[in-house]
Amino acid sequence: MRAKHILTVLTGLLAGFSLLAQETEAVRKGSGISAGELISDSGTWGYLIILVFIVGLILAVIRYIQLYEKEKIDASKFYLKLKNYIKNDQLDEATKITESFKNTTLGFIFWSGLMVFKDARKSGKGGKELRESVQNAFDEAVLQTVHKLDGGLFWFDVLAQTCTYLGLLGTIWGLLIAFKALGTAAQAEANKMLTEGIKVAIGTTAMGLIAAIPLTLIKGALLTRAQNVISDIDEFCVKMINQLNHTIKE
Repeated sequence: MRAKHILTVLTGLLAGFSLLAQETEAVRKGSGISAGELISDSGTWGYLIILVFIVGLILAVIRYIQLYEKEKIDASKFYLKLKNYIKNDQLDEATKITESFKNTTLGFIFWSGLMVFKDARKSGKGGKELRESVQNAFDEAVLQTVHKLDGGLFWFDVLAQTCTYLGLLGTIWGLLIAFKALGTAAQAEANKMLTEGIKVAIGTTAMGLIAAIPLTLIKGALLTRAQNVISDIDEFCVKMINQLNHTIKE
């Protein structure tokens, strides 16, 4: 998975550098427009779009750390390691392992379930009553944590749409300037205002889309990661509950 991510990033960087090189060459020849010119032409609307985009990038970094760094755990190997301890009735060792992974969602859920299982068994519970206690413990831990994985990702949609809407609003504003120039200004001044209005209209539309597209792609990548983590939690929680139930005597 890590190799796949690295390849994706490298491909994106290569494509970005290629486009940047082409754009730089076009600007040098006088047939293109630089990023600075695009921002300048967009005026206040362009700076607002940049501000929203920066907020989205900051949020992306935070969510990347949460989903890729904090949740960095091989669910299959983690479960198999715990399974061997549980089969040998080494619950204390299994609990210590899960406690060391409490910063991950799956580790916290397993730790919560094993702690309840140990306490319930020490209190003399068994059979159906103990199975229900284990099931409730896992369900409660899942409800406490899983919603945080994909919660808040909708903000990327909000920010992307805000960039698009600011771009459209800037477009309308630029057209208003252009039409006003045609109706009220003298010929020389009208041509100047018309040019400025068209620049604002086209520039803000471009900037809005340039900001919205990456935010949408970022949201898609983070959502995919969150769904993969949630799928692992669903699968291995069921397996862990079944494994604990196998050790319960009637």
